[in-house]
Amino acid sequence: MNSMVSTLDAELLREDARATPATLDAFLAQVERRAFRMAELQLRHREDAMDAVQDAMLRLVKHYRDKPATEWPPLFWGILRRRIVDLQRRRKVRSIVVGWLSGGRDDDGDELPAWEPADQGPGPLDRLHDAQSYADMATAVRQLPQRQREAFMLRMLEGLDVAETALAMGCSEGSVKTHLSRAMHHLRDLLEDWR
Repeated sequence: MNSMVSTLDAELLREDARATPATLDAFLAQVERRAFRMAELQLRHREDAMDAVQDAMLRLVKHYRDKPATEWPPLFWGILRRRIVDLQRRRKVRSIVVGWLSGGRDDDGDELPAWEPADQGPGPLDRLHDAQSYADMATAVRQLPQRQREAFMLRMLEGLDVAETALAMGCSEGSVKTHLSRAMHHLRDLLEDWR
């Protein structure tokens, strides 16, 4: 756990040292990979993650390009978070509707394919850090309730401050602190073997 934490701390320090770029293109280039990792971790589907990130980038450019550069990070992460939630809701509704309408079977009585995309197994996330520690960390983060997962990812992985995270999540600063505290406690319990 200590090596994983020190690696995460080192990555966060490098990211914190980077100032917000002066141009929107530079900002988007800077956050593209991290946004994709976040979306893929939550959606568990590579193509949906790419779509979510692209859509978030387009919306930021279309609606907020004239905002000051310091406002881009919380705006972008908030847009991305909402897009991920929308995709998750659509999957669930689609699955329910298909089940209601067909009882899970087509006209011939054969079972319909699942609407949830199949887990593609190890991907670029697992190769990013030490494969085993990163896989265990990703599994633990996935087990967090959604709001705790969002608070953890925005505060710890993206390095947003409490106010920016609250703006991105659409909640109060106190709620961000509560969600993060609960997430950290839960992760400590789940990753006990790494201590």
